Amino acid sequence: MASTIGHTAKVLRTSYQKSVAAYWDSEQAPVNLRLGEVDGLYHHHYGGPESTRDRRVIEELHRLETAQAEVLLDHLGSITAQYQLLDAGSGRGGTSFMAHQRFGCAVDGVTISEHQVGFANSQAGERGVADQVRFHFRNMLDTGLDTGSRRAVWTNETTMYVDLTELFGEFSRLLEYGGRYVCITGCYNDITGGRSKAVSRIDEHYTCNIHPRSTYFKALAANGLVPINVVDLTAQTIPYWELRAQSSVATGIEDPFLTAYTAYKEGSFHYLLIAADRT
Repeated sequence: MASTIGHTAKVLRTSYQKSVAAYWDSEQAPVNLRLGEVDGLYHHHYGGPESTRDRRVIEELHRLETAQAEVLLDHLGSITAQYQLLDAGSGRGGTSFMAHQRFGCAVDGVTISEHQVGFANSQAGERGVADQVRFHFRNMLDTGLDTGSRRAVWTNETTMYVDLTELFGEFSRLLEYGGRYVCITGCYNDITGGRSKAVSRIDEHYTCNIHPRSTYFKALAANGLVPINVVDLTAQTIPYWELRAQSSVATGIEDPFLTAYTAYKEGSFHYLLIAADRT
C-alpha cells in the first residue's frame, strides 16, 4: 500500500493534477463511451430504444473523431515497425491502437488517470496487442522512459493541462534526433487579446487552461523542436460541433466551441495541428 501511495504522489505532483486525474477517473460522458462502442476505439477529442437517426449521428461523430486521429498519424512521418512511439495523455487508448495497426510498431501511452490506464490496457488485451501497446499511470511531464527512445511523440488535445515549456523539454529528451512531435490542440488567439468568455467556459468545463497560440511556438523553439507543418483545422472541425450540438450525447459545451470558432467579431479560438522535428 505504501508503495502505491508513493507512486501516485510521484505521478500526481500538484493539487491541480490531482483534480484533473479525479475528473478523468470518474468521467463517464456518453460522448466518449457511446461513440467508442461503435467499433471499440475510444477517443477523447473533437471530431431504451434508439432512433435510427440517433444511431447514425453517433456513428458519424465517431467517424469524424477517428478521421481526426488519422490526420494526426498522417503527420508522424515515415514510421516502421522497429520504432517506438509515445501517446502523451493517451486517454482510453484509441489513437494508440490506430498507430499500432497502421505502423506495426510498439506504442506506449501515459495518463494521470488510473481508470483510463486500466480501461486501455484491458482493451489492449482484448485486441491481442498487450505486448505491443501498453498504457502507464505516469505524468507526461516526467514519463520515466529512456532518453532518445522515441521516434515520434504526439499529444491530442492534452497540452492544455500542463506547462508547455516543461512538457516540450520532456519530449525533446525522449525524441531521437530527427524524431517528430505532432500536436493537435485548441488554443486561444492572443492577437485578439486574452481569453474570451467562450474560451473561459471551455476551460471551466474541462478543468483545463487553454494556452495562447504564441506560447506553443515559443516553447517549441526553446526546446529544439522546429515546426515543419502548421495546419489550421478550425473550419474543418465546425461540422463536428454543429452535429454534436444536435445529438443525444451533447454536453452543453458545444455552443461555446461554436461561438469561439465562428463569431466573426471574436475568432478567439483556433484548432491547430503542429508537426515539429527534433533538431
